[in-house]
Amino acid sequence: MTKLAIIGGTGLTSIDDLKITKKAVAQSPFGAPSGILQTGELFGKELYFLPRHGPSHTIPPHKVNYRANLWVLKQAGVDTIIAVNAVGGIHADLQAGQLVIPDQIIDYTTSRTNTFFEEGLKEVVHIDFTEPYCPSLREKLISCSNKLSINCMEQATYAATEGPRLETAQEINRLERDGCDIVGMTGMPEAALARELDICYACIAVVANQAAGRSQEEITMEMISKNLNSGIETVKKLLSAVIPTI
Repeated sequence: MTKLAIIGGTGLTSIDDLKITKKAVAQSPFGAPSGILQTGELFGKELYFLPRHGPSHTIPPHKVNYRANLWVLKQAGVDTIIAVNAVGGIHADLQAGQLVIPDQIIDYTTSRTNTFFEEGLKEVVHIDFTEPYCPSLREKLISCSNKLSINCMEQATYAATEGPRLETAQEINRLERDGCDIVGMTGMPEAALARELDICYACIAVVANQAAGRSQEEITMEMISKNLNSGIETVKKLLSAVIPTI
């Protein structure tokens, strides 16, 4: 039986409709995860929920213990993860609140521990990361978004930057030249660690703002929060359709 988890990002530190049946303080060999691991029922299916930035949104992207988060989910038996990530839209046609289901990612992070395979190995391990997101789970997300007529970009390249600062306008220009469509700070190493643990992993990215230099407005947390409110409601709508199919 498939065991599903949702990793909530900025704007999704809790799920109102989740009927919590258990809360566990999980431990890992890599330190503490972002918070208490919640088990509950959502849209008729039992699943796990873990807020990436902690229950009060206090852990910055570069300080998230990605290895601990993925490890405790794997130890709980999770084999499928839907990750929710707030991103900036690089292209002008990506509007605030729009959903994106990326199919590729480019890692620009520099200081994060990005693998489980470091010490005590019998041999060096390399994972195939040609397709960083689980194709079957992406197909379910796309199919359900189409049925619900959700404005959703079905293919995109996610640029994962270090943070916590936002990018400069010229850095965004560089990312666009590299072929990136959206930019965020939490896509890596989360996706790669899930692959190392053989977990089917896909991302629902929510456009919280236009990226630096793409509009005349100053990017503020107030703007991001306001835009995420509508975007997260759309995410919940999509989850209500896709979760019963998993």
